Amino acid sequence: MSLSLLNRLGARAEARNPLRVGLIGAGKFGTMYLSQAHRVPGLHVAGIADISLDRIREALSRAEWPRELTEAPTLEQALKTGAAWHTEDGDALIRANDIEVIVEATGNPIAGTQHALGAIENGKHVIMVNVEADVLVGPALVQKAQEGGVVYSLAYGDQPALICELVEWARMSGFEVVCAGKGNKFMPEYNVSTPDTVWEYYGYPPEKAVQGGMNPKLFNSFLDGTKAAIEMAAVANATGLKPQSNGLVFPPGGIHEIADICRPKHDGGVLSHAGTVEIVSSMHRDGRPVENDLRWGVFITIKAPSDYVRRCFSEYGVETDSSGWYASVYRTIHFVGLELNKSVLKAGLHHEATGYPVGFEADVISVAKRDLSVGETLDGEGGYCVYGALRPSADAVRADHLPIGLAQGVMLKCAVGANQPVRWSDVEIDERHPVVRLRREMETRYCQGS
Repeated sequence: MSLSLLNRLGARAEARNPLRVGLIGAGKFGTMYLSQAHRVPGLHVAGIADISLDRIREALSRAEWPRELTEAPTLEQALKTGAAWHTEDGDALIRANDIEVIVEATGNPIAGTQHALGAIENGKHVIMVNVEADVLVGPALVQKAQEGGVVYSLAYGDQPALICELVEWARMSGFEVVCAGKGNKFMPEYNVSTPDTVWEYYGYPPEKAVQGGMNPKLFNSFLDGTKAAIEMAAVANATGLKPQSNGLVFPPGGIHEIADICRPKHDGGVLSHAGTVEIVSSMHRDGRPVENDLRWGVFITIKAPSDYVRRCFSEYGVETDSSGWYASVYRTIHFVGLELNKSVLKAGLHHEATGYPVGFEADVISVAKRDLSVGETLDGEGGYCVYGALRPSADAVRADHLPIGLAQGVMLKCAVGANQPVRWSDVEIDERHPVVRLRREMETRYCQGS
């Protein structure tokens, strides 16, 4: 976080005019954010919205929120006391005049899109923790935010924004970004995991998961490859990197092997082309854990543009592949919601984003986990019916593939075989719904004639 940001925030603290934030969604990410937000002078989480008031109270308890600031009966009282107003109505938080930044952390792509549209309409900056919504309609939301004079930003602490930061560093330094990505625990059989099997695969005792407030459907979306595909789509759309035609390979490898693995095939790596995204698995295909894995981290690979730079890599101990031409830069951990304030403060004080979609390069399609029958209702990301797979957006739109963000609560009118993509034409969907219309408009804008 830059000193100028802290200086500006300090000035607002002295003037008793804190940067006021509204949080929508009191799940795991929101709880992590709350645990740190009250420790930063000049910042005030003035309101928290969730469909369950009890979940808000549980989140504040887990976050060890100061008791005297836990709950205010009204927003007006919250503004006076520095406490947090609780509401089940996210729109009420969005309409509140004194809130400057909205953090959308529901994880629901439909609700997240509607909240973002409302915040933009009401002149508020949007921090989109909800990567599902970003991948579904992010480029369209950016356009609306720019027209409205507000910031739409990815969420720092979540891996896409951290990856975008590495990509920006590399390009500012004159390097070609060959690959950008993250680590993940993945085996091919995880694609068909369900909320019933997730804790067994993770090796967590179910009681520990419950104690930590972990949602099995959410965590299953990380395991079955869906969240990985969504996050890599967000990175591609924010950086212009182009997905491989068949999506993600999930090659196993440790931090010292990244430069050898995440380089093009013609130079001995796994990539179909340079300038793409990939996930490095922390599990070998035979089930053995990878040594020095990057499970919680992010990375980029870059290529030396000249023999002189290649020699510099060697002279300064840069982690390279066997040829010395490709180098890896990585961060082994991320702090998730604990470090979200960088996005909040940059948006609220500098009117700048920590990454945002600049195009529609990548999409995440819905693929059947098992044979699906006519009349079944899809249960979305991390559920029992489908998983998400990364594809180039033009290919996905041309093939009529249903985006994972719309695969929740829709009924099948055609049977779909296991491991087959679900198409728009396979489901009953309301094309008049505002979010569906926005998605269709975005497809036309970016993919028409492709």
